[in-house]
Amino acid sequence: MARNFRRHRTSHPIADLNVTNLIDLGFMLLIIFMVASPLINKQEQTIPVQLPVESKSAQAPVDKQMKFHSVIVGADGRYFLDEKKTPLSLTELKTVLRGYTPEKDKTVIRLRLDAKTSAQQFITVMDELKKAELTSVTFDTQTAK
Repeated sequence: MARNFRRHRTSHPIADLNVTNLIDLGFMLLIIFMVASPLINKQEQTIPVQLPVESKSAQAPVDKQMKFHSVIVGADGRYFLDEKKTPLSLTELKTVLRGYTPEKDKTVIRLRLDAKTSAQQFITVMDELKKAELTSVTFDTQTAK
């Protein structure tokens, strides 16, 4: 018995579509987004600070050319800069802030104070910002519930 390996209709297109590669790509993208999404939402959550509470208000639009740096004062009085987990002494904070002075027109300091921070700690940080000629300061707060 002889076999014939030819197609019956040679002009008939193959209608089978292999979607296995598309499914693999979809699952790979899903895994990437699942891994990356906690990192996106984790902007300022590395150092726990209980921010002061204020009422809701409209926000001014942010200029894209401005450089933002965070100065964080914890409840225990330790200073942190830009979400680095190593605490800084006041003299280290002074030297870092003085390094921002040449770009003072494009630098905004985000001051994140714990709600339990004393007024003296606030004044100390503000005094160092004045000495470094950094006058663009924002205060991070949380809205009342």
